[in-house]
Amino acid sequence: MMMYKNYPLVRKGNELYFGYMNDPYVIYLKVEKTQKQQDVVVSKNIKLYQMSTDLEHPNITQQAERDTLYDALDVALAWLHRANRS
Repeated sequence: MMMYKNYPLVRKGNELYFGYMNDPYVIYLKVEKTQKQQDVVVSKNIKLYQMSTDLEHPNITQQAERDTLYDALDVALAWLHRANRS
């Protein structure tokens, strides 16, 4: 399993989940666009959603959009720290 800053990061295609599913919240990231730079495909235009992991009451509590995956993960990490620190 891939980890980023001690949180699991699971990817399938252009969708990513960031965080532990047993915590109250995880972050769902959707890559809207990609761009080829030389021989590498770079993620662009990422939408983020903070989601409850409660299956009986699922909801999105925050959302944002960032230009790069690094910036999106930076925001996601801050959201997870704030939401799951109880």
